[in-house]
Amino acid sequence: MRPNTDEIIEVERFCTKIIKELSKRLEEEGIATKVETHGSVARGTWISGDKDVDLFIILDPSLDGTYLHKTLDVVKGYLGTGWTESYAEHPYIRAKKEGFDVEFIPCFNFDPSRSIISSTDRTPLHTQYVNHNLKTVQRDEVRLLKQFMRGVGVYGAEVKIGGFSGYLCELLIIKFESFESTLKAASSWKHSEAINLIDDSNPSKPLKKFKDPLIVPDPVDPKRNVASAVSERSMWTFVAAARSFLKNPHEKYFYPEKVEADESSILPLFRENSRFIFICINDESVPVPDVLWGQLYKTE
Repeated sequence: MRPNTDEIIEVERFCTKIIKELSKRLEEEGIATKVETHGSVARGTWISGDKDVDLFIILDPSLDGTYLHKTLDVVKGYLGTGWTESYAEHPYIRAKKEGFDVEFIPCFNFDPSRSIISSTDRTPLHTQYVNHNLKTVQRDEVRLLKQFMRGVGVYGAEVKIGGFSGYLCELLIIKFESFESTLKAASSWKHSEAINLIDDSNPSKPLKKFKDPLIVPDPVDPKRNVASAVSERSMWTFVAAARSFLKNPHEKYFYPEKVEADESSILPLFRENSRFIFICINDESVPVPDVLWGQLYKTE
């Protein structure tokens, strides 16, 4: 799970190169900003084989929201082709470049005297918090937790999965110190379980603000629940998997067998089901998959 030296060098060279090139383009367009790597690469918790890079283009908070779009126009010009514009609270660019899956995310530099302008403004603060509080030896514990969650199908905060984000995994290891201790804690979780990294003297305090299945107030912004994306299904799947693994540890939890399915094996199952099943096949390049998955879940 731990990246080898060659992988680390490859990622560092790629990030250095793209930051230098994009920074030059932005400067030429008169946009005062700095480009930084964040996410698991910057926090040293990425898993061997992953080729995901999050590049944050950090704008001065004195600039207005139109600069988010101006910045992305520069990114599009820099990339030329092969990019997709996606949307969260604000638009961002996804692209494949030199074998890496890269997200170009504009945000504003956090100013303590002002409120957060966009949700992505927190990410650089997340990196600072994790790098300050996560011990070097615990980075492998994060990798174990992430891979375990991948194996049981609950890793990822996107609507399709409704699971645990990478940042949430990092916070759980900071709180419980190890992969095994995290599973032991999770095995006794209850609905609206509150995990407080801010005030250990009053762990139930977050319950007054949030009503989600799992509650983990963001240490850098306590008004936000880091675990808000975790669905009931994902939470209880993780709890059940934690209990099962602790009773009988096995590699299959990290690397489950892939189930191959074809038309001949699926159609009989459809015929046996008394309900009508409608399947919509769409273009994979649809820019907002979370919207489509949200619509699909509403049909359940």
